[in-house]
Amino acid sequence: MSATYPTESPYRTGGLVEPAVPAALSSASGVSWPAIFAGAVAATAVSVMLLIFGAGLGLSSVSPWPHNGVSVTTFTVLAAIWLVIVQWVSSALGGYIAGRLRTKWTAVHTDEVFFRDTAHGFLAWGLATVLVAGLLTLGSGTAVSTGAQLAANTVSSSASDNYYVNELFRQDVTTPAVANNGSAAMVTGLSDNDVRAQASVILAQTAVSGSVAPADNAYLTQLVSGRTGLAPADAQTRVNQVLAQQQADMVKAKQVADAARKTSAKAAIFTFVSLLIGAFIASVAGAIGGRLRDAY
Repeated sequence: MSATYPTESPYRTGGLVEPAVPAALSSASGVSWPAIFAGAVAATAVSVMLLIFGAGLGLSSVSPWPHNGVSVTTFTVLAAIWLVIVQWVSSALGGYIAGRLRTKWTAVHTDEVFFRDTAHGFLAWGLATVLVAGLLTLGSGTAVSTGAQLAANTVSSSASDNYYVNELFRQDVTTPAVANNGSAAMVTGLSDNDVRAQASVILAQTAVSGSVAPADNAYLTQLVSGRTGLAPADAQTRVNQVLAQQQADMVKAKQVADAARKTSAKAAIFTFVSLLIGAFIASVAGAIGGRLRDAY
């Protein structure tokens, strides 16, 4: 009896003839979304759990007291390592579950199965990353809103009771607050609020430009002398001291902002590296899970 061969053309791999793939199977989708969602949910849950645990470890290692706790550099390195650990563990679990729970494919080439399993692990990692990013965005949005409210309250408080203006017009309890000769004309007809408002404008312009104009310096001196009763020389000394203190505080604020910028840049790079590692681990874990799925 002669052998009967299939009418469809088989393909060969390594000298072996693979059976023809039925049309119904060849047109079916190679993506098992239920398995991907299952892996993504598992990876998200583990990520959140480990991030909370890492936050607890971080808060316990940082101390507000000098020479206590870890340094900023050490804390940054530990945070980067912890991000990698979080991605490693959560991505491995999510990718493995996505590969292990996917629909079993029949009459599919081994290389295609490997690619699909890898893709399932990667898709599970991608979905989990989006979910975690959404959760973090919601949390950070609340924090930003609260911080903006606090900042608005601080600005409002500073506008009504500016520290530097108060320091300029602080009166000596042993000296009556009478206008000195040469300064009385500058403050005649001006209320205390008007004087403070003009001084606030000059200080704000000084903060923007980084220096005070000679005319503004002289005007501040006249305002302080006329309002507090200080001699012009003493008023000039006070003005110079307040302006120097303001500049020093501005320099400190810029240093803090620059340090925050550098820390944010490093955090972004560490996050990118950890996510890259997570994508690779999830893809490998998906392939491993799929292979074990087909082995049983």
